[in-house]
Amino acid sequence: MKAKKITKIICAAAVAAALTLSGCGGLTGSNDSSDENKSAGEKTAVTQTANVTEAAPNKPEINTKLSDARNTPAVRVAKTVGPAVVGITNKAVAHDIFNRAFETEGVGSGVIFRNDGYIITNNHVIAGAKEIIVSLSDGNSVNGTLIGTDEMTDIAVVKVDAKDLPTAELGDSDEVVVGEPAIAIGNPMGLEFQGSVTVGVISALNRTLDLNDRRVKLLQTDAAISPGNSGGALVNADGEVIGINSAKLATMGVEGMGFAIPINTVKAIVNELMEKGYVARPYLGVTIFDKPTAARYGYQLSIEKGVYVFQVGLDSPAGRAGFQRGDIILAIDGKEVNSVSDIRNAVAAHKVGDKVKILYDRDGRQETVEVTLEEMPQPSNQ
Repeated sequence: MKAKKITKIICAAAVAAALTLSGCGGLTGSNDSSDENKSAGEKTAVTQTANVTEAAPNKPEINTKLSDARNTPAVRVAKTVGPAVVGITNKAVAHDIFNRAFETEGVGSGVIFRNDGYIITNNHVIAGAKEIIVSLSDGNSVNGTLIGTDEMTDIAVVKVDAKDLPTAELGDSDEVVVGEPAIAIGNPMGLEFQGSVTVGVISALNRTLDLNDRRVKLLQTDAAISPGNSGGALVNADGEVIGINSAKLATMGVEGMGFAIPINTVKAIVNELMEKGYVARPYLGVTIFDKPTAARYGYQLSIEKGVYVFQVGLDSPAGRAGFQRGDIILAIDGKEVNSVSDIRNAVAAHKVGDKVKILYDRDGRQETVEVTLEEMPQPSNQ
């Protein structure tokens, strides 16, 4: 293959933000008007051993005072699921250009899934929180404790010290079909609009989006999702939560494109967060570039195919396997990889301890090496 080349360039391109979170921070790292902040602050970490348990059947009740025409699924869902959707205020500490500390505050949403106070929300809603305040549907506000968070899937679990809370029933997102009703409940633009209900349909399933060099699959809906809706519930006509609202497509001329994390994905993440406070994932231990990511950091990359290894952690699976800067990864387990997301998805499809065969190019010579995947180190809380 042709010789590889990576050179530093001075100019930087301005990239228009197309995908934004329905709160600020998180998946895209961009801010919006809800001021859900991602500032660095003190982290509250509690490890709790428990499992996600389904709420008792909570089917929408029929309101006999309304005619059949008025007593729509949205009306019934608002009555049964609405009380389980809470407001989450994130108080964090940020610094100005003179490094002076000041307090910031942002508001998102959350869903109570256990009546002893466990709440699902988005990671970007509580990122950097010094203090978490949960506003319940009955008007009371209580302090919340962060049980665990997962930046990759944008899911977090918060616990409040309360009992006999209203809960939402978690459904089965694998059973969702395109065109069925979708009802979003949350706090658009803040607590003054707490418990807002919007209605639409499921527009698409398994919609794949590339966010921060990782590929995620989301439910697409045209139910209005606004800043502050992050962490709220996307509910079907039977009153079952089928997704956690997370992002919206915000660009000129685009309307009605909101996205939610499928609830089956959420359940698996929440179980692990409640068990140990984080999600154990395998990793290679390399910093890698494809052409778009190289350009983002001010580099020009000239390779025909594959992904460029920019840096290798010495005490990592890739380091122990002998990878070096300048290697070009061509395939993992026989499947070609030509982007950062290709490699991350290939690794994520395995478990800690699995062995993978990696084909790479070094100075025009191709070699294959077997790498044992290890658990990704967790960031220090210090």
